[in-house]
Amino acid sequence: MKSPLSQHPDPGLSVLHISDTHLLGHDRLLWGSIDTAARLTALLERVVASGERPAALVFTGDLADIGEVEAYRDLRDGVQPFADALGAKVIWVMGNHDERQPFATTLLDEDSTTEALDRVYDIDGLRIIALDTSVPGFHHGELSTAQHDWLKDILATPAAQGTLLAMHHPPIPTPIDMMGVIELDDQASLWQSIAGSDVRGILAGHLHYSTFAAYQGIPVSVAAAMCYNIDMVGPADTLLSGVDAGHSASLVSVYPEQLVFSSLVAGDLPVVFAQAKARLDEFREWSPERRRAVFSDKLSEFNQGEQAAQSGS
Repeated sequence: MKSPLSQHPDPGLSVLHISDTHLLGHDRLLWGSIDTAARLTALLERVVASGERPAALVFTGDLADIGEVEAYRDLRDGVQPFADALGAKVIWVMGNHDERQPFATTLLDEDSTTEALDRVYDIDGLRIIALDTSVPGFHHGELSTAQHDWLKDILATPAAQGTLLAMHHPPIPTPIDMMGVIELDDQASLWQSIAGSDVRGILAGHLHYSTFAAYQGIPVSVAAAMCYNIDMVGPADTLLSGVDAGHSASLVSVYPEQLVFSSLVAGDLPVVFAQAKARLDEFREWSPERRRAVFSDKLSEFNQGEQAAQSGS
């Protein structure tokens, strides 16, 4: 009998979390140079080729930069073939740059509306709640009293594998002072609404840098933007510094008792080394002691080879 390689079971399912594509219609480039669509396509191609099969693709807002129908159509047309190949459900979440009417008609196949686009999805027993924190005409976030009541009513019945909240504005602090102007208002009320519920984690975007926090025992994972990101340690005399770098998505692995968030870089990845998968079954047949001994020997050989290459010997 093959022995497991880890003390933990395989994750029951995974979710791919992507945020802040800020697409423009008619294939226009953001700031005249940023091709988010190409970057997103390259990332999804790698995910498909990897064999990883996330059950859902969750896009947490600012999908279009100025709410154009064409941008939403291009995004949907670009993402859906990959979702089909992965067998994944696509979950779209509103952001402050999005517009509810074209968002509803183009991405959700629903009637045009100005109402909040809150939705609930069942992904193999994992409940994902898309919360619309957008405020038409503004960039900060809010949740109305009606939204809080709706959320508490949904959470009154636990889901088989618990709940993830997917929202644009994260309910956590940011060390960038300027971002306080456009943060989620009254964050304490959200934490009160989910206290004691089966919420296992919160997925968000908006900040344009990848970050993580935990509050009341609930992890909050903020995905970096797919378009441009904020340099957290930019020049001292600069208020905000946007850079065409740091793009990544997050792979959310759902274990029975834990969530694990892994960053997936969206860009060129120079390969330093690669281990073939063909020997994995053989490796599983070995005892834990032999695995560790062989791995240590091979790692030592590898390091010695690297040192020799760097010294020119």
